[in-house]
Amino acid sequence: MVTRKSLVLGMAGLLAATGLSVLSGTAEAASTLGAAAAEKGRYFGAAVAANHLGEAAYVSTLDTEFNSVTPENEMKWDAVESTRNSFNFTAADQIVSHAQSKGMKIRGHTLVWHSQLPSWVSGLAAADLRTAMNNHITQVMTHYKGKIHSWDVVNEAFQDGSSGARRSSPFQDKLGNGFIEEAFRTARTADPAAKLCYNDYNTDGVNAKSTAVYNLVKDFKARGVPIDCVGFQSHFNSASPVPSDYQANLQRFADLGVDVQITELDIEGSGTAQATSYSNVVKACLAVSRCTGITVWGVTDKYSWRASGTPLLFDGNYAKKAAYTAVLTALGGSSSGGGGTAACSVSYSKQEEWSDRFNGKVTVTAGSSAISTWTTTVTVTSPQKISATWNGTPTWDSSGNVMTMKPNGNGTLAAGASTSFGFTVMTNGNTAAPTVGSCTAS
Repeated sequence: MVTRKSLVLGMAGLLAATGLSVLSGTAEAASTLGAAAAEKGRYFGAAVAANHLGEAAYVSTLDTEFNSVTPENEMKWDAVESTRNSFNFTAADQIVSHAQSKGMKIRGHTLVWHSQLPSWVSGLAAADLRTAMNNHITQVMTHYKGKIHSWDVVNEAFQDGSSGARRSSPFQDKLGNGFIEEAFRTARTADPAAKLCYNDYNTDGVNAKSTAVYNLVKDFKARGVPIDCVGFQSHFNSASPVPSDYQANLQRFADLGVDVQITELDIEGSGTAQATSYSNVVKACLAVSRCTGITVWGVTDKYSWRASGTPLLFDGNYAKKAAYTAVLTALGGSSSGGGGTAACSVSYSKQEEWSDRFNGKVTVTAGSSAISTWTTTVTVTSPQKISATWNGTPTWDSSGNVMTMKPNGNGTLAAGASTSFGFTVMTNGNTAAPTVGSCTAS
């Protein structure tokens, strides 16, 4: 078994190569999002983009923290069948292979959706469209048979607003209400072992749209139409917050005899407000026995489709945010190896740079509990030397290459609060990023 200390040191090496470091707790830190969720009988996943799998910090964070993936765009119709009956699975296969190599679950997203459709699909007459839809489902699911635990078979088929009506789409307009049932029956034949889900947004609370989906699922269950799960995208912000009846809504669907999954979670905001909202979502899922897992829609804020709203658990430098700590705590985990004990995380970023030197900045963030002091290390590679520091009290090892930094005064940080220190590295011809060690708090 790989020890936690080995994981921490390995991650430091990977991230140092990119000029970024994200390490939390002590070498004995106990848990990650995926591990904590697994202890609750659930998965905790992230949407993944194949074109970021070459970035060390992205992959390290993904592999360390998550135990499920959803291809962000790589399994959508325009990606795999841009030309009729000519399938390209290269990008999606890359994600699936990576996930399998790490023992992660995989969600398939999405088979039938009005968006990201190649133009040739929309131009088909009804009979031809039915053939194309069923062929697409069959070919894609057969390719991944046995590898996908849940498929979003039909995505976003209902209108927003108070009507509860179906959304206009080539499938709805030409095939009528029956296209959803047909898609699910075709999917069951293609891969009988995969969970078949209906997925939508703005259905997180009890409202006209979610009730229309509820009635669809109720009808399917009564008539024996194969449906195993309902996905709730859960995209939230200040104008559309986590609804007060979120848990009750999940429960009413579960009571129909289907699993519920939180499939695309992201919450715009920052600090305590964002952390509280994330915590409430996790607690709602844990309170519903048939809520089988949570997927956040991305790994890092910088690649989020809502990047300006900083909606994810890791910031643009892969530092764990207060929301991360809140989620881990809600799952029953602890970044310090014990619930409620002192913990902190650190992130590194390069600042100003000149021909012979550069400045570095380390941000220290408290975990779910307030801390009274902290310490971390910064290691440079010879012949580099640190020539100046600020906002901290350094000590050095005998080589002069390892700096241990403590607060220069009051080291108290409230839960989720941050402070930072800086330093100048004389390169002496070596521009490698320093390695930031794990953070220890008390």
